[in-house]
Amino acid sequence: MNDIFRIRHSVRSYQDQEIGPEKLQEILDAADSAPSAGNLKAREVVVVRDPKVKRELAEAAMNQGFITEAPVALVFFTVPSRSAQKYGQRGQELYALQDATIAASFAWMQAVMLHISSCWVGAFDEEAVKEILNIKGEERPIVLMPFGYSAESLMA
Repeated sequence: MNDIFRIRHSVRSYQDQEIGPEKLQEILDAADSAPSAGNLKAREVVVVRDPKVKRELAEAAMNQGFITEAPVALVFFTVPSRSAQKYGQRGQELYALQDATIAASFAWMQAVMLHISSCWVGAFDEEAVKEILNIKGEERPIVLMPFGYSAESLMA
């Protein structure tokens, strides 16, 4: 794990290379395995591969165009009512947020183990992201994460 922590860094330039479905599933499984308050998993993950949708997400993220370069973006959401049912207001306001961020962290660490890079994107218009992804409920987007093979090592 120390090696994973040491080599993990934010990548903002990606190769034009797809992530295989089995590797993407490993990343999603890692996110799903993350601990959560009361094991309620007050989080959801939306997988985005569509170039048009990634472009819209990049615009909603203050024009962070590198999101469009990555073959896939994951959007992590809180589902506050899942935590609130057991933990009330603290679950709604804090535990659901923690559930989503821990899941995103686990996804990133698994990606690094697979030699796949990412970047934590927290600067975005929450309402725009919900509209782009047609999320009508209480869910709150917490982090956008593009995933792909780094192009940084290819740059001179």
